[in-house]
Amino acid sequence: MFIEKINSPQDLKSLRFEDLNVLAEEIRNIIIERVAVNGGHLSSNLGVVELTMALHYVFESPFDKIVWDVGHQAYTHKLLTGRYKDFPTLRKHGGISGFPRITESPHDAFGTGHSSTSISAALGMLEARDILKKSQISNLKSQIPGKVIAVIGDGALTAGLAFEGLNHAGHLKKDLIVILNDNEMSISPNVGALSVYLNKVLTGTFYRKFKKETKALLGNIPKIGESVAKIAERAEGSLKGFFLPGGLFEDLGFNYIGPMDGHDIPLLVETLSKLKDATEPTLIHVVTKKGKGYKFSEEDPCGYHGTGPFEVGKGIDISPPVQYESEQTYGEIFGNTLTEIASSDDRVVVITAAMKEGTGLSLFAEKFPDRFYDVGIAEPHAVTFAAGLAVQGMKPVVAIYSTFLQRAYDEIVHDVCIQNLPVIFAIDRAGIVGEDGATHQGLFDISFLRHIPNIIFMAPKDGRELKAMMRLAIAHDGPSAIRYPRGRSQKLEDKSQGTDIEMGKAELLKEGDDIAIIAVGNTVHPSLKAAEMLKKDGINTCVVNARFIKPMDNDLIVNLSQRIKKIITIEENILAGGFGSAVLECIGKAGMNDVSIKRIGIDDGFVEHGSQKILRNKYGLDDEGIYKTALAFLKESYVHDL
Repeated sequence: MFIEKINSPQDLKSLRFEDLNVLAEEIRNIIIERVAVNGGHLSSNLGVVELTMALHYVFESPFDKIVWDVGHQAYTHKLLTGRYKDFPTLRKHGGISGFPRITESPHDAFGTGHSSTSISAALGMLEARDILKKSQISNLKSQIPGKVIAVIGDGALTAGLAFEGLNHAGHLKKDLIVILNDNEMSISPNVGALSVYLNKVLTGTFYRKFKKETKALLGNIPKIGESVAKIAERAEGSLKGFFLPGGLFEDLGFNYIGPMDGHDIPLLVETLSKLKDATEPTLIHVVTKKGKGYKFSEEDPCGYHGTGPFEVGKGIDISPPVQYESEQTYGEIFGNTLTEIASSDDRVVVITAAMKEGTGLSLFAEKFPDRFYDVGIAEPHAVTFAAGLAVQGMKPVVAIYSTFLQRAYDEIVHDVCIQNLPVIFAIDRAGIVGEDGATHQGLFDISFLRHIPNIIFMAPKDGRELKAMMRLAIAHDGPSAIRYPRGRSQKLEDKSQGTDIEMGKAELLKEGDDIAIIAVGNTVHPSLKAAEMLKKDGINTCVVNARFIKPMDNDLIVNLSQRIKKIITIEENILAGGFGSAVLECIGKAGMNDVSIKRIGIDDGFVEHGSQKILRNKYGLDDEGIYKTALAFLKESYVHDL
């Protein structure tokens, strides 16, 4: 196999074009086989195999910097940059990441995980390069890059950040190369052959030199030169615009090339080679097929965008989910419940940011297409758009993953909470998410939302509470948020529990006098299990389901603290500013100095990739971890965990 001989991009350059096509098939098979075992992003990676190979064939990584947007398409990049032997560990705890990481390889020029950052980051690298070339800082000279290439998909280009980067790049006029990977359209017959011809002409040295010299010549003609040059420039733009959809990028200051077949290695190599020495901002538009090379992902690229393990010969099991609650995901429960609520309330509208399937909203979108809005990868716009709907009497629900809601913090504060508008934030994937790693763990939303005035913040212990909280949020005349985890709802033996929720009131699940556990959301069930384990040791544990992060049930906590002097708080969130901090604030405000608090959560650090089970065990968030913490805590002398 050719891939076994590729230890760096330099090894790639020794192959012939016909060998590269064989290598491309090898890489596709490796990616399919590995994702089938480990899970991961399949469609996006299969679509950029040839493009990635061409980039590494032409440019000199790590001297030339390739910046991947989002980074969920970097598997081929990893295989070509010395990580083939480590590829079986992809997304495994302690193994290589599913995204680029600057600590993992010098070929990973910029760490990513969220979208639309590549152009801004690449432009910053170019500006640093030019500053360092003039600098006297000798120890940084070795870090000066050559060319910088940003690879961004058409989906990521929907975010304002990408256009902010394009706008600035056109202004600075750096030699930035942007690869627009368009996998939502195909090259139609009337574009195909002509597009190839025009790209050869427009990328050629003769054309670029002729264009520059002609403009200079016309500009020197006395009195009329400048006007003639502008007319010629407009004529050229009209001709190119007739054939090519690049007028927008040209207006932003980019030399636009494309569209071209993103799976044609010789064409890609030829084009990139001609543009390697370009001195102006250049955007190369390539068209790729998402999921290429695997029947199931070609037919359903969205379904195979991010997937768990599957059988290669059969694909993902797409049989309908079992329709009883213990087998439903929180996303499914959310989507089904919202659809039911919207059936009797025309004010309910839903906004998501390119996450319809992930947030369980397919049914809602099908039944209420006029009240469903997918705004693309534009979280800040989603929130302010919702605020506009709310100010006119609607009940907008903004469904966004916890990790992506971070991008809309300012809009949550200024556009929703200051104006006290009834926008409901459905925060999916809150807490430990798993194999996607540090960029995707939802571990900050408690800390960045609970301190904002006016907002109501809830966390259900199971699917039935999620349903009740959604109805409470819809009825509330102000901002509200509900955080819930990735995965399936827990099942309670007592079906009546968790259905009657009063604003700001916690739920006392288990009485006990030796120690108390106040748990948030999906940490409630492991806390109950830990209490049963402690009971076998003769320890009577009080367990409280907090339900509300804000307003917190201060009365219950104070009353609890008067009789139980050892209290544990547990949350799947960073400890700084989290729920445990709120409990400390409550007890401190009440002047109760004889109570000892132990907080369980994520300490000051980012949580890397690994399964939810492994990570929860590592951070003491499972029943065993809570049990061990409680035993050790009971042996300690009094101390506040500040």
